[in-house]
Amino acid sequence: MAKTIDRRGWIRTSALMAGSVAFLRGGVEKLSAMPVISKIKLGLLKEQSFLQTIPAEAKARLSANENPFGPSPAVKKAIQDTIDIGFRYPMNLYGQLVEKIATFEGVKRDNILLNAGSTPLLLAAAMEYSKGGKSIISGDPSYDDLPSHAEGFGGKWIKVPLTSEFKLDLDAMEAKVDGNTGLVYICNPNNPTATILDTQKLKGFVERVSKKATIFIDEAYIDYLPDPKSASMMSAVLAGQNVIVARTFSKLYGFAGLRCGYLVAQPKTVDVLSDLTPGAFNLAATTVAGAVAGYNETAFLQDALKQTIASKEYLYSVLKAEGYTYIPSSANFVLFPIKMEGRKFSEEMGKRGVSIRVWQISGQHYCRVSIGTMDEMKLFAGAFKQIS
Repeated sequence: MAKTIDRRGWIRTSALMAGSVAFLRGGVEKLSAMPVISKIKLGLLKEQSFLQTIPAEAKARLSANENPFGPSPAVKKAIQDTIDIGFRYPMNLYGQLVEKIATFEGVKRDNILLNAGSTPLLLAAAMEYSKGGKSIISGDPSYDDLPSHAEGFGGKWIKVPLTSEFKLDLDAMEAKVDGNTGLVYICNPNNPTATILDTQKLKGFVERVSKKATIFIDEAYIDYLPDPKSASMMSAVLAGQNVIVARTFSKLYGFAGLRCGYLVAQPKTVDVLSDLTPGAFNLAATTVAGAVAGYNETAFLQDALKQTIASKEYLYSVLKAEGYTYIPSSANFVLFPIKMEGRKFSEEMGKRGVSIRVWQISGQHYCRVSIGTMDEMKLFAGAFKQIS
């Protein structure tokens, strides 16, 4: 049976998140001085700093991997209908959403942990699997939220360079696993490269390595694949393997600002991580109602995917016309090498009303463009042609 969600449980898990011992002893003022809280605070400040770099006047916000087409009409209606009762805890809605996920994925309710996006789930894993100075293995570059927090908590971050095709190097990652490995983190499709792993090779990797260490598969962008279900590692959970699969509504579902996500894992793992997150009460009633209405809404998802692909193909054509190469994308963003210093490129695009992200990989500067509406992509094209 799934854990009963109640106010007391919510307070308990929230207290644990913040360091319950200090809290219960009346040391509220001590919280900010605690190492764990300090690291969490630094991470939040890092995110806030990034958000503040996006100019309010940006005409094309192509830096945050959002779905620019927004949530479905059914989601919007559900949110509107819930506003008048949003002052109450949506007890029944939590259960409805968990049941929808469980049915679709073929798992049990106690395999599922809900939260406000995947960020709190990544943080919980970072806290748990870095204990005692354990190491976190990840690709480099890859999404660094989990391993960077783990490093802040005293863990060791082992970065494994990507292959020549800008994909996660599973063989090299497996070779790094040893007795001190706490977690292997895999973002698939990977961010910022938007590359995808061979499904069968990943399944073999998970089956072998999960016997030695926990594997965290971040499938934030899985819905952008032609057949998400066949590419997912949810089957590893069903097989009883030591794997965590994280999903978010922030991408194709259009919930980036609404915040809803979940992970699927073995019940014991769910129990451990649930004590390190604020729990489902971290979700607003309107968000849960929207997620229930929009979960696996096939027609909307297919339409949003179709529009994303059209915008991406247009971007490819612009880059080719300007003599640029790019990494073929399996997500809603594209990474390509640029011909000037990254910060300068970002500033020049910003002056023209276009917000993007930049990376430096092996000495080469890259631009990552989140896929926007066709109008936004045309704004990108106009600005890019001026400085390319």
